[in-house]
Amino acid sequence: MRVSAKADYAVRAMVELAAAEGGTLKAERIAQAQEIPLKFLENIMADLRQAGLVRSQRGAEGGYWLAKPADEITLAQVIRAVDGPLANVRGRRSEEVEFVGSAAPLREVWVAVRASLRAVLESVTLADVARGELPDAVAGLTADGDAWLPH
Repeated sequence: MRVSAKADYAVRAMVELAAAEGGTLKAERIAQAQEIPLKFLENIMADLRQAGLVRSQRGAEGGYWLAKPADEITLAQVIRAVDGPLANVRGRRSEEVEFVGSAAPLREVWVAVRASLRAVLESVTLADVARGELPDAVAGLTADGDAWLPH
């Protein structure tokens, strides 16, 4: 899986909001805290607002806040809001692709890859990351030394 800069920045911005525990943060504060280019962040926040994950208010007292509690927003939701589906094959949903001959089983492989991504990204909430307490299943995956190897 390739995590786009947009998805990375969106998740980090949302975790920053989660860490604010219901408070309102200005875009400049989020951008500075997470080293995200401000203009890029503003576009990302518009996508997140459109997806119903954040709310905002303009003005001196304005800023951004989570639209739902942090323990109800998963990393998968954030990524989908800015990048679309978690996994696709050449821009098509995994279940829609078809291969012929000896490559025919690849569709099931791509569906399984998507299911694996979902298993992790839909189980981790913004609150989990903000608290530094990942679900046991995710922590277990990272406990395997092989997971850290770049292959």
